Amino acid sequence: MIVVDTGPLYAAADTSDSHHQKCAAAFEDASEQLVVPVSVVIETCFLIERHLGPLAEATFIRSLGSSGLIVESLGEIDLERMAALVTTYADLPLGAVDASVVAVAERLGVSTVLTIDRRHFSVVRPRHIEAFTLLP
Repeated sequence: MIVVDTGPLYAAADTSDSHHQKCAAAFEDASEQLVVPVSVVIETCFLIERHLGPLAEATFIRSLGSSGLIVESLGEIDLERMAALVTTYADLPLGAVDASVVAVAERLGVSTVLTIDRRHFSVVRPRHIEAFTLLP
């Protein structure tokens, strides 16, 4: 299982993004189940609408149903962990969406994150492992 961050989702949707090819390939070649926190879906929608327009946003939303991605809800335990992470990494700052990726990965026991955000995810130390494996 792999938890997906916003960057690869956006890059896969935007053919002009410098990470488009490797991110699109990562989704096509994924051999493990991909899990996307609902907060990541919302942030991705915001970015797609802002940069690519509402029709691209609608296309992205529609694609989620047939993509095979699991959209993971956030529960109370995730919200508590997110608050702790945002506090701990206030100097980065980490932010709620990245904190949700960490919280969901911890709750599900996932060690791999699909992200282009090396700045945050190479610094954060999850509870269940020493460090995340970062793809692509």
